[in-house]
Amino acid sequence: MATITTLPVETPTATPAPPTRRRQSGVGLTALLALLAALLHGYHPYAEDGGLYLAGVRKLLQPELYPQQTAFVTEHLRFSVFARVVAGLVRISHGDVMVWMALLYVGSFWLLLFAGWQVAQHCLPTLQARLGAVALLAVCITLPIAGTSLLLMDQYVTARSFATPLGLLAVAAALEATTLNWPTTEVLVDARRRRRAALRCGLLLLAAAVLHPLMAAFAAALCALVAASGARKARARNVALTALALLALGGAALLQLATPAETATYTRVAMTRSYWFLARWAWYEQFGLVAPLLILAAAGWWPGSTDARRRLARATTLAGALASLVALTLARPQLAVHLVARLQPLRMFVLVYVVMILLLGGWLAEHWMRNRPSRWLLVFAALAAIFATTERATFPASSYWELPGAHTSNPWEQAFLWARSHTPTDALFALDAHYITAPGEDAQSFRAIAQRSMLPDFSKDGGEAAITPSLAEPWAQGVNAQSQLDQQDDAARIRTLRPLGVSWLLLQRDATTNLPCPYQNVQVKVCRLP
Repeated sequence: MATITTLPVETPTATPAPPTRRRQSGVGLTALLALLAALLHGYHPYAEDGGLYLAGVRKLLQPELYPQQTAFVTEHLRFSVFARVVAGLVRISHGDVMVWMALLYVGSFWLLLFAGWQVAQHCLPTLQARLGAVALLAVCITLPIAGTSLLLMDQYVTARSFATPLGLLAVAAALEATTLNWPTTEVLVDARRRRRAALRCGLLLLAAAVLHPLMAAFAAALCALVAASGARKARARNVALTALALLALGGAALLQLATPAETATYTRVAMTRSYWFLARWAWYEQFGLVAPLLILAAAGWWPGSTDARRRLARATTLAGALASLVALTLARPQLAVHLVARLQPLRMFVLVYVVMILLLGGWLAEHWMRNRPSRWLLVFAALAAIFATTERATFPASSYWELPGAHTSNPWEQAFLWARSHTPTDALFALDAHYITAPGEDAQSFRAIAQRSMLPDFSKDGGEAAITPSLAEPWAQGVNAQSQLDQQDDAARIRTLRPLGVSWLLLQRDATTNLPCPYQNVQVKVCRLP
């Protein structure tokens, strides 16, 4: 009788999805989270730097706008294609610029969360951990970055709104290019994947650079550290990381030494940017640098971590430590030159915070929240309440979502809108130099809303002058002319402002004046300068 031999049947094992499928799998989830994040964190397109970029876009679309003090509208256009891209979208679509800005706002949130999902795919082994990572990023997407005067993502749209996500996508590609173990034994396929990932990393960094060169440089530094940490041999890895650290420190020192002496006026501008100088930070702001590095260091040495998570955590810890060391040694107020301070090395912590949030969210999902809906609800409801309360404290006089065409209840914005409708396009306005920090003003940009020229203000135009030294003199002249404008008498206002070409004033309602003021509301009035 023939003997029948039964061969053992192999149980199929789950093979990790290839990179392309993994990238596609997060699109729907991150789109939903982006919409929820935009609803939670509010939208203020004219606030802070949002007004700066919006004025630049309007200038490109309507060249007749801002005929005076034009450099404070156009100078930043030299460093980024963002405003030109937005203006091009408006021209091609024949759409409204504010509608496009709202769409781009939600789109920037989605791109960051999608980038976070890509990083999580490489670092976190379970779907539950990845969901925890991107959900925590969504709810903390407007988290302040220590004392840098930055948020992780703003409640308005700027070039950084897209440069940061593109940089994070580049980090994900760097992780992919240096992964030691692919789910395949085919050496040729493995090499092709690495090359494609490396090419994608380079292209993403290039795209980030044309939007925001500084943020792209920080992302490139983190990618380099991630790549160096992926060396197979410990000795080669240590040599590469040491070389990169020395290159960062030495390069910053050489830039500082090669920079010519600064003018006294520029030094005055630089000293107004206290967030440039680590020594001027409050203790709790300095703690905002130390705590993320400690969390990342713990993630890098946490038992059971994947190779990618360890490498990313350690590379990001080193990046943050190097940025802190550069700032501490070369970005000091007492130095004769402030080039390194102007480059703001502590902006590296935008990426440090993103990585920290992703790894922390993954850890919470794996080790505490797990499959317990009540814990997920507790964590995210509490965080959502904190961020919603913070939004109201930051913009108390403005609508939660300042949507295109919506009525504004902010008296300052109402006055700016009146100026846009009732003054000539070539009008030059003067406001108190510190108007943007006045109670109830909510950091709303006069230029962006009124679409009229104005003398430079202390805060936002001061930031422009600090980055572009050629603007220091006109900034100082404008700030001096508008200092204590509401407390001056009419004779002093006319004597100071008329030689500068000012034709209109915006004063607070209780300011004493006999000038004709065709518009006033509960907080401010618009007056004509004879």
